[in-house]
Amino acid sequence: MAPVSPTPAQQEFAQVTIQQTLIIKRRATAQKPLKWKEKKGPKCVALSQIAGAAVVTDDAIDLVTKSGDRLRARFSSNCPALDYYSGFYMKPTHDGRICSDRDVIRTRSGAQCEIDRFRKLVPKD
Repeated sequence: MAPVSPTPAQQEFAQVTIQQTLIIKRRATAQKPLKWKEKKGPKCVALSQIAGAAVVTDDAIDLVTKSGDRLRARFSSNCPALDYYSGFYMKPTHDGRICSDRDVIRTRSGAQCEIDRFRKLVPKD
């Protein structure tokens, strides 16, 4: 026996309305950007511990470690190509670390900037 199809008079229809509301609240007070104070930093940093980096000036870059520490790598002289090309390379070393007075940052244009020292950054009070 074949299934019986409902006639148009037997079909029921329903209307469903789905409504979503997204509320975006603006903070009453804007946060001030953090100001950093430099303190004595390590001689070397394990490349495997670097989570991110940012070009801050033509004589330094900031490194963020996986543990959340922030370090500033100061160069022995200005490195203006960093800012222009917005990027750099760190070549892996035999010991897996990047060290001051030994290693360099390579810019995308091919220039090299020698790391003079690392400074630990802490928020100013």
